Amino acid sequence: MTPASTPAANPAKTRWRMLGMLCLAVVLSFTTWFSTTAIAPDLKSAWQLSDATLGWLTNAVQIGFVLGALSASLVNLPDIVRLNRLMAGSALVAAIANAVLLFEPSVDIAIAARLATGMALAGVYPPALKLVATWFVTRRGLALSGVIGAITAGSALPHLLRAVIFSAGTGAPQAAAQSSAASGLDWHLVILMSSAATLIGAVMFLVFTREGPHPFGKAVFNPREIGVVLRDRALVLVTLGYLGHMWELYAMWAWLLAYLSQALQTGSNLDGADASILTFLAVAAGVAGCFLGGLLSDRFGRTATTAGMMIVSATCAALIGVVFDGPFLLLALVVIVWGIAIIGDSAQFSAAATELADRHYVGTALSLQMGLGFGLTILIIWLMPHLASAFGGWRWTFSVLAVGPVIGTGAMLILRRLPEAARLAGGRR
Repeated sequence: MTPASTPAANPAKTRWRMLGMLCLAVVLSFTTWFSTTAIAPDLKSAWQLSDATLGWLTNAVQIGFVLGALSASLVNLPDIVRLNRLMAGSALVAAIANAVLLFEPSVDIAIAARLATGMALAGVYPPALKLVATWFVTRRGLALSGVIGAITAGSALPHLLRAVIFSAGTGAPQAAAQSSAASGLDWHLVILMSSAATLIGAVMFLVFTREGPHPFGKAVFNPREIGVVLRDRALVLVTLGYLGHMWELYAMWAWLLAYLSQALQTGSNLDGADASILTFLAVAAGVAGCFLGGLLSDRFGRTATTAGMMIVSATCAALIGVVFDGPFLLLALVVIVWGIAIIGDSAQFSAAATELADRHYVGTALSLQMGLGFGLTILIIWLMPHLASAFGGWRWTFSVLAVGPVIGTGAMLILRRLPEAARLAGGRR
Protein backbone atom coordinates (compact mmCIF):
# COMPACT_ATOMS: atom_id res chain seq x y z
CA MET A 1 0.00 0.00 0.00
CA THR A 2 1.47 3.36 -1.01
CA PRO A 3 1.38 6.39 1.24
CA ALA A 4 -0.84 8.17 -1.25
CA SER A 5 -3.43 5.43 -1.15
CA THR A 6 -3.52 4.93 2.60
CA PRO A 7 -5.71 7.94 3.43
CA ALA A 8 -8.14 7.12 0.63
CA ALA A 9 -8.39 3.49 1.74
CA ASN A 10 -9.18 4.33 5.35
CA PRO A 11 -10.23 8.00 5.49
CA ALA A 12 -12.18 7.68 8.74
CA LYS A 13 -8.95 7.03 10.68
CA THR A 14 -6.93 9.77 9.01
CA ARG A 15 -9.27 12.69 8.36
CA TRP A 16 -9.13 14.10 11.91
CA ARG A 17 -5.36 13.74 11.97
CA MET A 18 -5.21 15.52 8.62
CA LEU A 19 -7.45 18.29 9.94
CA GLY A 20 -5.19 18.73 12.96
CA MET A 21 -2.03 18.99 10.87
CA LEU A 22 -3.69 21.36 8.42
CA CYS A 23 -4.99 23.62 11.19
CA LEU A 24 -1.59 23.76 12.88
CA ALA A 25 0.04 24.75 9.58
CA VAL A 26 -2.63 27.42 9.05
CA VAL A 27 -2.05 28.83 12.55
CA LEU A 28 1.68 29.13 11.86
CA SER A 29 1.18 30.65 8.40
CA PHE A 30 -1.30 33.29 9.51
CA THR A 31 1.07 34.80 12.06
CA THR A 32 2.18 37.02 9.18
CA TRP A 33 -1.30 38.55 8.64
CA PHE A 34 -1.21 40.85 11.69
CA SER A 35 2.53 40.82 12.34
CA THR A 36 2.81 44.60 11.78
CA THR A 37 -0.46 45.33 13.59
CA ALA A 38 0.91 43.66 16.73
CA ILE A 39 3.98 45.90 16.70
CA ALA A 40 2.21 49.06 15.57
CA PRO A 41 3.25 51.10 18.66
CA ASP A 42 6.88 50.14 18.10
CA LEU A 43 6.85 50.89 14.37
CA LYS A 44 5.11 54.19 15.02
CA SER A 45 7.96 55.19 17.34
CA ALA A 46 10.83 53.70 15.33
CA TRP A 47 9.68 54.89 11.89
CA GLN A 48 7.85 58.07 12.99
CA LEU A 49 4.57 56.94 11.42
CA SER A 50 1.09 58.37 11.74
CA ASP A 51 -1.88 56.21 12.69
CA ALA A 52 -3.19 56.54 9.14
CA THR A 53 0.07 55.17 7.72
CA LEU A 54 0.00 52.32 10.24
CA GLY A 55 -3.48 51.55 8.99
CA TRP A 56 -2.17 51.11 5.48
CA LEU A 57 0.31 48.49 6.68
CA THR A 58 -2.75 46.45 7.66
CA ASN A 59 -4.90 47.55 4.74
CA ALA A 60 -2.26 46.49 2.24
CA VAL A 61 -2.69 42.91 3.44
CA GLN A 62 -6.47 43.18 2.96
CA ILE A 63 -6.05 44.57 -0.56
CA GLY A 64 -3.47 41.94 -1.46
CA PHE A 65 -5.74 39.18 -0.19
CA VAL A 66 -8.66 40.34 -2.35
CA LEU A 67 -6.45 40.67 -5.43
CA GLY A 68 -4.84 37.30 -4.83
CA ALA A 69 -8.07 35.44 -4.15
CA LEU A 70 -9.92 36.85 -7.17
CA SER A 71 -6.92 36.27 -9.46
CA ALA A 72 -6.57 32.67 -8.29
CA SER A 73 -10.28 32.08 -8.83
CA LEU A 74 -10.28 33.66 -12.29
CA VAL A 75 -7.53 31.32 -13.52
CA ASN A 76 -8.87 28.42 -11.44
CA LEU A 77 -5.49 28.03 -9.74
CA PRO A 78 -6.63 25.57 -7.02
CA ASP A 79 -7.66 23.13 -9.76
CA ILE A 80 -4.36 23.54 -11.65
CA VAL A 81 -1.90 23.17 -8.76
CA ARG A 82 -2.21 20.52 -6.06
CA LEU A 83 -3.67 22.15 -2.99
CA ASN A 84 -0.86 21.22 -0.59
CA ARG A 85 1.77 22.51 -3.03
CA LEU A 86 -0.18 25.71 -3.62
CA MET A 87 -0.46 26.34 0.12
CA ALA A 88 3.21 25.50 0.71
CA GLY A 89 4.41 27.84 -2.02
CA SER A 90 2.08 30.59 -0.89
CA ALA A 91 3.21 30.31 2.73
CA LEU A 92 6.84 30.48 1.59
CA VAL A 93 6.14 33.72 -0.32
CA ALA A 94 4.30 35.15 2.71
CA ALA A 95 7.28 34.36 4.97
CA ILE A 96 9.73 36.06 2.59
CA ALA A 97 7.51 39.11 2.07
CA ASN A 98 7.05 39.47 5.82
CA ALA A 99 10.81 39.19 6.41
CA VAL A 100 11.43 42.18 4.13
CA LEU A 101 10.47 44.38 7.08
CA LEU A 102 13.56 43.18 8.96
CA PHE A 103 15.65 45.37 6.64
CA GLU A 104 13.67 48.48 7.64
CA PRO A 105 12.78 49.52 4.09
CA SER A 106 11.02 52.74 3.11
CA VAL A 107 7.34 53.00 3.95
CA ASP A 108 6.39 52.44 0.30
CA ILE A 109 8.40 49.22 0.13
CA ALA A 110 7.02 48.09 3.47
CA ILE A 111 3.46 48.60 2.22
CA ALA A 112 4.31 46.74 -0.99
CA ALA A 113 5.71 43.87 1.09
CA ARG A 114 2.47 43.75 3.09
CA LEU A 115 0.50 43.72 -0.17
CA ALA A 116 2.55 40.71 -1.30
CA THR A 117 1.93 39.03 2.06
CA GLY A 118 -1.83 39.38 1.59
CA MET A 119 -1.70 38.04 -1.97
CA ALA A 120 0.32 35.05 -0.77
CA LEU A 121 -2.08 34.26 2.09
CA ALA A 122 -4.90 34.15 -0.47
CA GLY A 123 -3.14 30.98 -1.63
CA VAL A 124 -3.54 29.49 1.86
CA TYR A 125 -7.00 30.41 3.14
CA PRO A 126 -9.43 29.31 0.35
CA PRO A 127 -7.35 26.23 -0.61
CA ALA A 128 -7.27 25.13 3.05
CA LEU A 129 -11.08 25.22 3.15
CA LYS A 130 -11.25 23.29 -0.10
CA LEU A 131 -8.74 20.68 1.06
CA VAL A 132 -10.73 20.08 4.24
CA ALA A 133 -13.85 19.57 2.15
CA THR A 134 -12.13 16.70 0.34
CA TRP A 135 -11.81 14.86 3.66
CA PHE A 136 -15.17 15.64 5.26
CA VAL A 137 -18.61 14.91 3.89
CA THR A 138 -20.17 14.44 7.31
CA ARG A 139 -19.07 16.91 10.01
CA ARG A 140 -17.87 19.24 7.26
CA GLY A 141 -19.27 22.32 9.00
CA LEU A 142 -17.31 21.54 12.15
CA ALA A 143 -14.15 20.88 10.13
CA LEU A 144 -14.47 24.19 8.26
CA SER A 145 -14.99 25.97 11.58
CA GLY A 146 -11.70 24.42 12.68
CA VAL A 147 -9.89 26.07 9.76
CA ILE A 148 -11.49 29.46 10.51
CA GLY A 149 -10.48 28.98 14.14
CA ALA A 150 -6.91 28.27 13.05
CA ILE A 151 -6.85 31.48 11.02
CA THR A 152 -8.12 33.33 14.08
CA ALA A 153 -5.47 31.81 16.34
CA GLY A 154 -2.71 32.63 13.84
CA SER A 155 -3.94 36.22 13.61
CA ALA A 156 -3.78 36.52 17.40
CA LEU A 157 -0.36 34.95 17.89
CA PRO A 158 1.83 38.01 17.05
CA HIS A 159 0.24 39.89 19.96
CA LEU A 160 1.33 37.12 22.30
CA LEU A 161 4.83 37.14 20.80
CA ARG A 162 5.13 40.88 21.42
CA ALA A 163 3.98 40.54 25.03
CA VAL A 164 6.36 37.66 25.74
CA ILE A 165 9.32 39.44 24.13
CA PHE A 166 8.61 42.58 26.14
CA SER A 167 8.31 40.71 29.42
CA ALA A 168 11.17 38.27 28.93
CA GLY A 169 13.57 40.57 27.14
CA THR A 170 13.28 43.83 29.04
CA GLY A 171 11.42 43.32 32.29
CA ALA A 172 10.12 46.86 31.77
CA PRO A 173 7.75 47.10 28.82
CA GLN A 174 7.08 50.82 29.19
CA ALA A 175 10.76 51.64 29.21
CA ALA A 176 11.28 49.44 26.18
CA ALA A 177 8.48 51.19 24.34
CA GLN A 178 10.09 54.55 25.00
CA SER A 179 13.55 53.46 23.96
CA SER A 180 13.94 53.34 20.20
CA ALA A 181 16.80 50.88 20.47
CA ALA A 182 14.98 48.43 22.71
CA SER A 183 11.74 48.89 20.79
CA GLY A 184 13.56 48.21 17.54
CA LEU A 185 14.95 44.95 18.91
CA ASP A 186 11.50 43.87 20.09
CA TRP A 187 9.65 44.44 16.84
CA HIS A 188 12.39 42.80 14.80
CA LEU A 189 11.98 39.65 16.90
CA VAL A 190 8.22 39.56 16.28
CA ILE A 191 8.76 39.79 12.51
CA LEU A 192 11.54 37.20 12.63
CA MET A 193 9.49 34.73 14.66
CA SER A 194 6.35 35.15 12.54
CA SER A 195 8.34 34.56 9.34
CA ALA A 196 9.98 31.48 10.88
CA ALA A 197 6.59 30.15 11.95
CA THR A 198 5.24 30.63 8.42
CA LEU A 199 8.22 28.77 6.96
CA ILE A 200 7.45 25.85 9.26
CA GLY A 201 3.84 26.03 8.13
CA ALA A 202 4.95 25.84 4.49
CA VAL A 203 6.92 22.67 5.20
CA MET A 204 3.96 21.16 7.03
CA PHE A 205 1.63 21.86 4.12
CA LEU A 206 4.01 20.16 1.71
CA VAL A 207 4.95 17.14 3.82
CA PHE A 208 1.96 16.37 6.02
CA THR A 209 -1.17 17.39 4.09
CA ARG A 210 -2.82 15.94 1.00
CA GLU A 211 -6.21 15.92 -0.66
CA GLY A 212 -8.81 13.44 0.55
CA PRO A 213 -11.04 10.89 -1.17
CA HIS A 214 -13.98 13.24 -1.80
CA PRO A 215 -12.99 15.73 -4.53
CA PHE A 216 -14.70 19.08 -4.19
CA GLY A 217 -16.42 20.57 -7.21
CA LYS A 218 -14.99 23.58 -9.00
CA ALA A 219 -16.05 26.97 -7.62
CA VAL A 220 -14.82 29.46 -10.22
CA PHE A 221 -15.47 33.19 -10.26
CA ASN A 222 -17.21 34.24 -13.48
CA PRO A 223 -17.83 38.02 -13.73
CA ARG A 224 -20.65 37.42 -16.21
CA GLU A 225 -22.64 35.69 -13.47
CA ILE A 226 -22.52 38.62 -11.02
CA GLY A 227 -25.84 39.92 -12.31
CA VAL A 228 -27.49 36.56 -11.66
CA VAL A 229 -26.18 36.53 -8.10
CA LEU A 230 -27.37 40.09 -7.46
CA ARG A 231 -30.87 39.22 -8.65
CA ASP A 232 -31.11 36.36 -6.15
CA ARG A 233 -32.88 37.91 -3.15
CA ALA A 234 -31.73 35.30 -0.66
CA LEU A 235 -28.08 35.54 -1.72
CA VAL A 236 -28.19 39.33 -1.54
CA LEU A 237 -29.43 39.12 2.05
CA VAL A 238 -26.70 36.63 2.99
CA THR A 239 -24.10 38.93 1.44
CA LEU A 240 -25.54 41.92 3.29
CA GLY A 241 -25.31 39.95 6.54
CA TYR A 242 -21.70 39.09 5.72
CA LEU A 243 -20.90 42.74 5.01
CA GLY A 244 -22.32 43.70 8.40
CA HIS A 245 -20.07 41.08 9.98
CA MET A 246 -16.99 42.22 8.06
CA TRP A 247 -17.64 45.89 8.86
CA GLU A 248 -16.51 45.29 12.41
CA LEU A 249 -14.32 42.16 12.32
CA TYR A 250 -11.02 43.31 10.87
CA ALA A 251 -11.33 46.86 12.19
CA MET A 252 -11.65 45.45 15.70
CA TRP A 253 -8.73 43.08 15.17
CA ALA A 254 -6.59 45.82 13.58
CA TRP A 255 -7.16 48.59 16.13
CA LEU A 256 -7.94 46.79 19.40
CA LEU A 257 -4.32 47.09 20.56
CA ALA A 258 -4.43 50.87 20.02
CA TYR A 259 -7.69 51.10 21.99
CA LEU A 260 -6.45 48.92 24.84
CA SER A 261 -3.08 50.68 25.04
CA GLN A 262 -4.88 53.98 25.58
CA ALA A 263 -7.51 52.48 27.90
CA LEU A 264 -5.03 50.75 30.19
CA GLN A 265 -2.88 53.87 30.47
CA THR A 266 -5.97 55.85 31.43
CA GLY A 267 -7.74 53.51 33.80
CA SER A 268 -5.08 51.34 35.41
CA ASN A 269 -1.40 50.87 36.14
CA LEU A 270 -1.06 48.23 33.43
CA ASP A 271 1.32 48.64 30.51
CA GLY A 272 1.84 47.92 26.83
CA ALA A 273 2.63 44.25 27.38
CA ASP A 274 -0.67 43.81 29.21
CA ALA A 275 -2.47 45.46 26.30
CA SER A 276 -0.85 42.94 23.94
CA ILE A 277 -1.82 40.01 26.17
CA LEU A 278 -5.45 41.14 26.38
CA THR A 279 -5.54 41.73 22.61
CA PHE A 280 -4.21 38.21 22.10
CA LEU A 281 -6.83 36.76 24.47
CA ALA A 282 -9.65 38.67 22.75
CA VAL A 283 -8.69 37.59 19.23
CA ALA A 284 -7.75 34.04 20.25
CA ALA A 285 -11.10 33.67 22.05
CA GLY A 286 -12.56 33.69 18.56
CA VAL A 287 -11.33 30.11 18.16
CA ALA A 288 -13.97 29.04 20.67
CA GLY A 289 -16.43 31.30 18.86
CA CYS A 290 -15.83 29.51 15.56
CA PHE A 291 -16.62 26.10 17.04
CA LEU A 292 -19.56 27.50 19.00
CA GLY A 293 -20.96 29.06 15.84
CA GLY A 294 -20.68 25.77 13.97
CA LEU A 295 -22.42 23.82 16.72
CA LEU A 296 -25.19 26.38 17.19
CA SER A 297 -25.75 26.68 13.46
CA ASP A 298 -26.25 22.93 13.10
CA ARG A 299 -28.60 22.92 16.10
CA PHE A 300 -30.62 26.14 15.64
CA GLY A 301 -29.97 27.18 12.04
CA ARG A 302 -27.83 29.61 10.07
CA THR A 303 -29.98 32.75 10.37
CA ALA A 304 -30.64 32.28 14.09
CA THR A 305 -26.95 31.75 14.85
CA THR A 306 -25.62 34.61 12.74
CA ALA A 307 -28.26 37.03 14.02
CA GLY A 308 -27.60 36.02 17.61
CA MET A 309 -23.85 36.38 17.26
CA MET A 310 -24.20 39.81 15.66
CA ILE A 311 -26.57 41.02 18.39
CA VAL A 312 -23.97 40.10 21.01
CA SER A 313 -21.20 41.63 18.93
CA ALA A 314 -23.07 44.91 18.38
CA THR A 315 -23.78 45.11 22.11
CA CYS A 316 -20.09 44.72 22.92
CA ALA A 317 -19.15 47.39 20.36
CA ALA A 318 -21.62 49.75 22.03
CA LEU A 319 -20.40 48.93 25.55
CA ILE A 320 -16.66 49.07 25.00
CA GLY A 321 -16.56 52.85 25.25
CA VAL A 322 -18.48 52.72 28.53
CA VAL A 323 -15.94 50.37 30.15
CA PHE A 324 -12.94 52.25 28.72
CA ASP A 325 -11.68 53.44 32.13
CA GLY A 326 -12.37 50.25 34.02
CA PRO A 327 -12.67 48.33 36.13
CA PHE A 328 -10.16 46.18 34.30
CA LEU A 329 -11.98 42.87 34.76
CA LEU A 330 -15.17 44.32 33.24
CA LEU A 331 -13.21 45.73 30.32
CA ALA A 332 -11.52 42.37 29.78
CA LEU A 333 -14.87 40.54 29.94
CA VAL A 334 -16.46 42.78 27.30
CA VAL A 335 -13.44 42.52 25.02
CA ILE A 336 -13.20 38.72 25.26
CA VAL A 337 -16.94 38.18 24.76
CA TRP A 338 -16.68 40.46 21.74
CA GLY A 339 -13.78 38.40 20.43
CA ILE A 340 -15.90 35.24 20.66
CA ALA A 341 -19.02 36.69 19.02
CA ILE A 342 -17.33 38.74 16.31
CA ILE A 343 -15.93 35.71 14.46
CA GLY A 344 -18.32 32.97 15.56
CA ASP A 345 -20.70 33.54 12.66
CA SER A 346 -18.08 33.95 9.94
CA ALA A 347 -18.10 30.45 8.45
CA GLN A 348 -21.89 30.34 8.44
CA PHE A 349 -22.23 33.06 5.80
CA SER A 350 -20.12 31.05 3.37
CA ALA A 351 -22.04 27.89 4.25
CA ALA A 352 -25.32 29.70 3.64
CA ALA A 353 -24.15 30.94 0.24
CA THR A 354 -23.27 27.39 -0.86
CA GLU A 355 -26.70 26.17 0.26
CA LEU A 356 -28.67 28.94 -1.44
CA ALA A 357 -26.76 29.42 -4.69
CA ASP A 358 -27.35 27.34 -7.79
CA ARG A 359 -24.40 25.00 -8.26
CA HIS A 360 -23.58 26.70 -11.60
CA TYR A 361 -22.77 30.03 -9.93
CA VAL A 362 -21.87 29.08 -6.38
CA GLY A 363 -18.21 29.96 -7.07
CA THR A 364 -19.17 33.43 -8.27
CA ALA A 365 -21.44 33.92 -5.24
CA LEU A 366 -18.67 32.98 -2.82
CA SER A 367 -16.03 35.08 -4.58
CA LEU A 368 -18.34 38.09 -4.78
CA GLN A 369 -19.23 37.75 -1.10
CA MET A 370 -15.59 37.54 -0.07
CA GLY A 371 -14.44 40.32 -2.41
CA LEU A 372 -17.10 42.77 -1.21
CA GLY A 373 -16.48 41.83 2.42
CA PHE A 374 -12.73 42.30 2.37
CA GLY A 375 -13.16 45.42 0.24
CA LEU A 376 -15.34 46.88 3.00
CA THR A 377 -12.64 46.10 5.59
CA ILE A 378 -10.25 48.32 3.65
CA LEU A 379 -12.60 51.26 4.07
CA ILE A 380 -13.30 50.81 7.77
CA ILE A 381 -9.67 50.07 8.72
CA TRP A 382 -8.69 53.32 6.96
CA LEU A 383 -11.54 55.22 8.60
CA MET A 384 -10.94 54.20 12.23
CA PRO A 385 -7.84 56.32 13.04
CA HIS A 386 -9.48 59.33 11.40
CA LEU A 387 -12.52 58.83 13.62
CA ALA A 388 -10.27 58.44 16.67
CA SER A 389 -8.64 61.75 15.83
CA ALA A 390 -12.04 63.43 15.39
CA PHE A 391 -13.34 61.95 18.68
CA GLY A 392 -10.21 62.94 20.57
CA GLY A 393 -9.13 59.37 21.28
CA TRP A 394 -10.14 55.74 20.90
CA ARG A 395 -12.75 55.58 23.68
CA TRP A 396 -15.91 56.08 21.59
CA THR A 397 -14.49 55.22 18.18
CA PHE A 398 -15.37 51.53 18.34
CA SER A 399 -19.07 52.33 18.83
CA VAL A 400 -19.20 53.04 15.09
CA LEU A 401 -18.57 49.33 14.50
CA ALA A 402 -21.97 48.44 16.01
CA VAL A 403 -23.67 49.75 12.85
CA GLY A 404 -22.49 46.78 10.77
CA PRO A 405 -23.85 43.92 12.87
CA VAL A 406 -27.14 45.78 13.42
CA ILE A 407 -27.68 45.93 9.65
CA GLY A 408 -26.43 42.36 9.26
CA THR A 409 -28.84 41.11 11.90
CA GLY A 410 -31.76 42.73 10.10
CA ALA A 411 -30.73 41.10 6.82
CA MET A 412 -30.52 37.63 8.34
CA LEU A 413 -33.88 37.96 10.13
CA ILE A 414 -35.51 39.00 6.84
CA LEU A 415 -33.91 35.99 5.15
CA ARG A 416 -35.27 33.76 7.89
CA ARG A 417 -38.84 34.59 6.80
CA LEU A 418 -38.25 33.77 3.13
CA PRO A 419 -39.16 30.34 1.72
CA GLU A 420 -35.62 29.95 0.36
CA ALA A 421 -34.36 29.78 3.95
CA ALA A 422 -35.70 26.24 4.14
CA ARG A 423 -32.59 25.17 2.20
CA LEU A 424 -30.31 26.32 5.02
CA ALA A 425 -28.76 23.83 7.46
CA GLY A 426 -31.05 20.98 6.46
CA GLY A 427 -34.21 23.05 7.00
CA ARG A 428 -33.17 24.67 10.27
CA ARG A 429 -33.00 28.10 8.65
